[in-house]
Amino acid sequence: MWELMFSVHAIHRMFERGISSEDVRHVLDAGVSIESYPDDPPYAGRLVLGFVGQRPLHVVAAGNEEEGPPIVITAYEPDPWNWDATFRRRSDG
Repeated sequence: MWELMFSVHAIHRMFERGISSEDVRHVLDAGVSIESYPDDPPYAGRLVLGFVGQRPLHVVAAGNEEEGPPIVITAYEPDPWNWDATFRRRSDG
């Protein structure tokens, strides 16, 4: 099992939203990257969509694999008003 690091923000939001570290690991392991943020400092980031059961989750993670484990920035259940029906593309809401 590979390591993950969590920002303080991610820990707070995960607790508030009922998202476990196992949920995040599952999304990062089995999900698909739907957006990339190559210019985010200090490491490039990405938005990953995955499903835990029927629940869609987005996880924002950053990291440089040569330097260490991914850093989880936040995790949330995407709002259907802001995303299309697949949760892969932002909608006009």
